[in-house]
Amino acid sequence: MWKEIVYVGVGGGLGSILRFATSQIVSRYVQAPYLFVGTLVANLLGCLLIGILSGWLLSHADEHHVVRWLFVVGFCGGYTTFSTFALENLHLLTQGQWPLLIGYTAVSILLGIAAVWLGMLVVR
Repeated sequence: MWKEIVYVGVGGGLGSILRFATSQIVSRYVQAPYLFVGTLVANLLGCLLIGILSGWLLSHADEHHVVRWLFVVGFCGGYTTFSTFALENLHLLTQGQWPLLIGYTAVSILLGIAAVWLGMLVVR
């Protein structure tokens, strides 16, 4: 049990650091005051990665527990930012930004599902 906790912690820390870096890099190139592009990019990349890893683990689960704990649970959990996504949507809601709220939510969910599906296709 302790090994798994360490794997999740290390993966989560690395994912969080890369999440911060992703947001910083994206904000240098995209100036969009109401569209939270950094969060969207991190969530979509995280969905793609978790799709790739989950697809790969379907055929290798017995021998690669470390991959699941370190990367799927830890890294992807630290890298993707659903809680930030929810907070940003609440902000849009309280500001009455309905078109942005609906668009951001729809794009995030639909492209997130597509990215997971694409990730799983990559490893088939």
